[in-house]
Amino acid sequence: MARIRLATIGTSAIVRTFLQAAADVPEIAVTTAFSRDPQRAVRFAAEAGIPHTSSDLPALLASGDIDAVYVASPNAIHFEQARSALDAGVHVLLEKPATPTAAEFETLVSTAREHSAVVLEAMRSAYDPAIAAVSDLVREVGPVRRASLGMCQRSARYDLVLAGETVNIFDPALAGGALYDLGVYCISAMVQLFGEPDRAVGASAPIATGADGAGAALAAYPEFVVDLSYSKITASDRPNEIQGELGTLTFDSVARPRWAELALLDGSRARHELAGPDNNMVFEVRRFAELVAGDRDASADHARALATLRVVDALRAHDARRL
Repeated sequence: MARIRLATIGTSAIVRTFLQAAADVPEIAVTTAFSRDPQRAVRFAAEAGIPHTSSDLPALLASGDIDAVYVASPNAIHFEQARSALDAGVHVLLEKPATPTAAEFETLVSTAREHSAVVLEAMRSAYDPAIAAVSDLVREVGPVRRASLGMCQRSARYDLVLAGETVNIFDPALAGGALYDLGVYCISAMVQLFGEPDRAVGASAPIATGADGAGAALAAYPEFVVDLSYSKITASDRPNEIQGELGTLTFDSVARPRWAELALLDGSRARHELAGPDNNMVFEVRRFAELVAGDRDASADHARALATLRVVDALRAHDARRL
């Protein structure tokens, strides 16, 4: 079978992490590095060992030289770049969040269907078997009544903001901020563990750029509630917690779980090591390769991504009304 010739769009650190993962997926051949800045494309390609470069996206998409793109540009640019690729019959792997809104991703799903192409959100945790293991352990705690999920990692780029600069990940015009960057991990894990909530409300802590530096949310289900916390301007190593009527399950990370611990009301405790690669992006790359190779039923993948983005929409709308 011919390898999938893929171009990267973007030159940020996440693209380097993607390249490490793609190197472990033999179906993928990264052939081109795209950047709107030609010199940046050349530098990045040389450092990453990518044979070709491009700074003209329409020409690249029409060239016939690639089969797929990995889009890791600023969030606000995802939609137009992905739609252009799909219109050209080029498959698209979109770094999370796939798009800033659910409506935009719905449009991309429809466009992909029209052109017999694949579009997939690169949500690493959704394809990590460790999340499935956590989901299996949830059954042990009995009926769930509340859960607390969080991801708080202070970005080194926040120092640039404090110095008066506006950087992409904290630029609201580019759909930057804590909700889009880290909050989506919490929401995606919640959707994967419990399904889409009936409603969600939230509030954020704005920073000088106008983006949200941190935030909190409450999601309501028929018989339990989930609180979410996320931040790019503070840090926390507090584990996640799922409380049931028979006990509590804690685990370390919504993005890359590596351990989980059950504490039941009968006094028993059990720790589970969730082995996996350091770079769990490999699982999303494998799923993308499967879809491109012929398993074109991405309905479950799209449903999870859309449910996540609908929660994002609800949180942004509620926070805007509050402010």
